[in-house]
Amino acid sequence: MSAAKLLLVEDDPALSELLEYRFQNEGYNVRCTGDGDEALVLAAEDVPDLIILDWMIEGTSGIEVCRRLRRDKETAHVPIIMLTAREAEDDRVRGLETGADDYLTKPFSPRELLARVAAVMRRIRPALAGETIEVGDLKLDPVAHKVQRRGRALQLGPTEYRLLKFFMESPGRVFSRGQLLDGVWGTGSDIELRTVDVHIRRLRKAIGIEGGKDPIRTVRSAGYALEPS
Repeated sequence: MSAAKLLLVEDDPALSELLEYRFQNEGYNVRCTGDGDEALVLAAEDVPDLIILDWMIEGTSGIEVCRRLRRDKETAHVPIIMLTAREAEDDRVRGLETGADDYLTKPFSPRELLARVAAVMRRIRPALAGETIEVGDLKLDPVAHKVQRRGRALQLGPTEYRLLKFFMESPGRVFSRGQLLDGVWGTGSDIELRTVDVHIRRLRKAIGIEGGKDPIRTVRSAGYALEPS
């Protein structure tokens, strides 16, 4: 399997050099920048498998970089771990609501960051390699475009399939209707937000089986998440 591509966006030269060295030693293909505008360019040129993004950087801020990456269909799925010296709870919540998958406050242990990145990569690697993705009793084959639940083949429409795959690549994560719209339909789509609810209902019906609980959780005022059943 090819080395995972990691984009490190950190404007502290010493910290950037240390993290680049540690991740390269772990077998990652690392690109570095301390500038938010350059980070957006690098991500567009060669979409990384994961992004480590500092909040306070040169040019476009980390929080805005995160927001733009989530709006772009090509990078909407890429996991983002934010680094910041901000400790206030409101700042952590803001980062996560903007689209970050994880949050680490400085100073931190490089070993902890390595562990968090490794955990994310274990989760997303099957999808990157075209291997079967399993969440709870759901199994999705991205090559054959087949879905099973408890060994039983399920019939999904094209949109419901893409929606389920999007959920299964980030199990447990809550997505707003806007994030689902961008990630599944694309940022140029003129689909209304309420259409997401329609397809969620169809997906629930398609993956529902007798004796099995509904794996799609509705989070009031926030969106939806796929929970392992």
